[in-house]
Amino acid sequence: MPLLHFLTSHRSEVLSLLLQHLRLVGLSTMAAIAIGVPVGLLAARRPRLGAPVVWVANVAQTIPSLAMFGFLLPLPLVGGLGARVAIVVLILYALLPIIRTTVAGVQGIDPVLIEAGTALGMSARQLLWKVQIPLALPSIVAGIRVAAVIGVGTATIAAAVGAGGLGEYIFRGLSMVDSTVVLAGAVPAALLALTLDGVLLALERLFSTRRVPKIALTVALLALLAAPLAAVHRTPATIRIGSKNFTEQIILGELLAQTIEHDTGLAVERRLNLGGTFICDTALASGAIDLYVEYTGTADTAVFKNAAETDASRVLERIRRQYADRGITVLTPLGFDNTFAILVRGDDARRLNLRTIDDARAYASQWRAGFGYEFLQRADGYPGLSQQYGLRFAAPPRAMDLSLIYRALADRQVDLIAGDSTNGLISAYDLAVLADSRHYFPPYDAVPLARAATLLRHPDVRRAVESLGGRVTADDMRRMNRAVDADHQDPAAVARAFLLKLERNTSSKE
Repeated sequence: MPLLHFLTSHRSEVLSLLLQHLRLVGLSTMAAIAIGVPVGLLAARRPRLGAPVVWVANVAQTIPSLAMFGFLLPLPLVGGLGARVAIVVLILYALLPIIRTTVAGVQGIDPVLIEAGTALGMSARQLLWKVQIPLALPSIVAGIRVAAVIGVGTATIAAAVGAGGLGEYIFRGLSMVDSTVVLAGAVPAALLALTLDGVLLALERLFSTRRVPKIALTVALLALLAAPLAAVHRTPATIRIGSKNFTEQIILGELLAQTIEHDTGLAVERRLNLGGTFICDTALASGAIDLYVEYTGTADTAVFKNAAETDASRVLERIRRQYADRGITVLTPLGFDNTFAILVRGDDARRLNLRTIDDARAYASQWRAGFGYEFLQRADGYPGLSQQYGLRFAAPPRAMDLSLIYRALADRQVDLIAGDSTNGLISAYDLAVLADSRHYFPPYDAVPLARAATLLRHPDVRRAVESLGGRVTADDMRRMNRAVDADHQDPAAVARAFLLKLERNTSSKE
């Protein structure tokens, strides 16, 4: 069975990601308990005071998780990449069920019991600690159970902001269009959710009985949530490598990471699959990552909003100056240009004799187009392309994830897409590249970007990364992309094989 083979062959990585996932859920659930239970008690005993907080928790629950991450990412105290922003989001989603069940548990207590306690001379505090909280505990634990299960599911999204966890496999599998890798993240996450649900349900039932002391059960509950915090020990990484969320970027991230590890001996933390250009740019500017690979045309038009320029050397010089003003160094280009490629199915190109984008204009009115989210918005994307070539499609273009767009074209869900010229699926799916006869697209040379402060602190990092300059050709990149996307090889293994090949070539020349 492919999934079992993958899990056993990657067992150390699976365990590490599982512990990261547990750490996120454990920390966020404990924090949500510390906030939600007191707020629930306040809302139950003083509804007017607690109502605004409950309303805020209700609103937070309605916001989609990806939108929540996007909203919090740029905020200075709770934002940024990594576990911090993930834990904040998970806390927000966990608060509502805990607050609601705490309120329900307290308000569901028989008033006769409260009257009896008052008659015995109990103060309001004594009633709270000796009557209300103990009797409401089963309901509170039910809310914690719901919050923990929600946390397991939401934590898979957190991989998109560099927080780690089992979601890394899900995003990696989507970028590779590999269902086995997707399942390697989804199945353990589902099993984890079911396990937590079962254990907490058993504790909830024990809280409902009087055979076991409530204090012992409370300690057991907190120990269960705190266990992964003690189990996970992470060595602080010195250099943090980022990447966008598609195959080529993950391979390039691995090339940087493995080269730095090999040539400098420094510890490297991989924050791959972060999302699009603007997430990576924000992460680099804020110091959440130290290096990632960008494309010159993307930086020029999308990041700095410059007018499109077709001269590669002028574009490189312009972005080098503009990045330097932000404390970022543009290192030597890797050696290949990954320009946008307008693609159609190979059989359509042969049947209709399509060679250029101009040739496609006659058929565009009968076609459906599919483009990535960024391409639909960028100045060098669809708006300018349609104007330059006069393309008018049968319907507005479909916005699609880059990891799915090639398969959508091959499966005839769309008829024309904008892809990457170095993508390995172009040959794997028999797709045809239409020539940019009007030279609309600017150059997209792959260049490593690094924080200047990082290079000053570790000059050997610069030497290591510069050793890759000019040594990665477009053909090399296509072969590596195909090995991952079509042959389902591991990106780290593909990058390692390429670096070994470079090393052997260097040794043979000497």
